[in-house]
Amino acid sequence: MNQTQTPNISTLKAEVARFREELNTRDKLVQQLSQELFRLVKSNTAYAPRPEVAGDYRAEVRLLREQLQGVEQQVHLHQEQLQRRDVEIQQLRQTIRELTERGQMLEQVIRELPRVYTRKFAERLAPIKNKIMSLQSENRQLQADLVAVTDRLATRGIELQQQAPELKLDLPKIVQQQSPQPLTVLSHV
Repeated sequence: MNQTQTPNISTLKAEVARFREELNTRDKLVQQLSQELFRLVKSNTAYAPRPEVAGDYRAEVRLLREQLQGVEQQVHLHQEQLQRRDVEIQQLRQTIRELTERGQMLEQVIRELPRVYTRKFAERLAPIKNKIMSLQSENRQLQADLVAVTDRLATRGIELQQQAPELKLDLPKIVQQQSPQPLTVLSHV
């Protein structure tokens, strides 16, 4: 409701009250006059009221009643507008409440996102870590087997040369490589 309507409604209500008060006062005056005229006419027929004066009073009362009805209609229209605006205000307040709750829920989700992301990333990374550890273990085992086979071949080659020096086998020398550094996997990103 804007500020210009508030004074209008209160002004209209004050005007309606003033019109009612004037109407009541005039009704009382008309009643008193009619009683006085009736008393005078009854006692003296020479003082009979003139019909045009009574008609003027009736016309004025009718005019005041019409004005009162107009003001009452305006007040009724303003009250309906106020009720519609009250309903709109309640709907807007409900919408604000719902949006506030939704905003708080979204803020909570945003606060939890890093933890959820970290957990999901760790869940996805776990099989990869296990696979890397398995491959490293298998690599170490294969390197150990290679060293063992190389040692056996070297030993056999020496034995063969000692048994048959005329048979000279030229075996390639397998240089034992350093075992590769194990891969380090980040536990957290």
